[in-house]
Parts: sequence; structure tokens; C-alpha cells
Amino acid sequence: MTTISAADVHKIIVACDAGMGSSVMLAAQLRKSLKKYPVTVEHSPVSQIPADADLVVCHAGLADRARAAAGAKPVIAFQIFLGDPAVEAILKAIKEGGVINV
Repeated sequence: MTTISAADVHKIIVACDAGMGSSVMLAAQLRKSLKKYPVTVEHSPVSQIPADADLVVCHAGLADRARAAAGAKPVIAFQIFLGDPAVEAILKAIKEGGVINV
């Protein structure tokens, strides 16, 4: 398993696929949770992941497409949109200064 330092994460992209808005809700929740930290959170279609992303977060069903679009950028897949352990681990690492398992 690869890890990245949370200190190296300055831009998180929540990638989606023309869904019902759940990923927009997740991006807003991450933005609110990380307001005090030097991290921006943006929402993007999975096919248009920005090159300046440090970390991509997406639903597990989109993970392969996100990895193809993100190139070498790390992709974290989650199963549920709110309260997923993978997303909670990202938040904890950024807030406490740790590593993120990719």
C-alpha cells in the first residue's frame, strides 16, 4: 500500500459521474471540515480531473475511471457518501498531521 503525507495535500478533487448530487454534498462536507486547513476541495467530473489535484476522492464504482483520468495522482475510493471510513481517514490525517493510505 502506498502512502502520501497529509502535509502534501493542498487540493482534493471529489470526482463524480453525472450523479444525483451526492458527490457535491461530500465536497461541501469536506470543504467545511477542512476550512481551517490549507486545503481546497473542488468537485469535478471524473473525466476532467484537474492536473493540479493532489488527491482524488471518488465512489468505488468510478475508481478505475478516476485512476485513468488522474494519471499518477492518488485516488481514494469510498463506498458511502457520508461517514465512509476512507474519507474519515483522510480528514483525520490532514487534521492531525499524518499519512494517507492510497
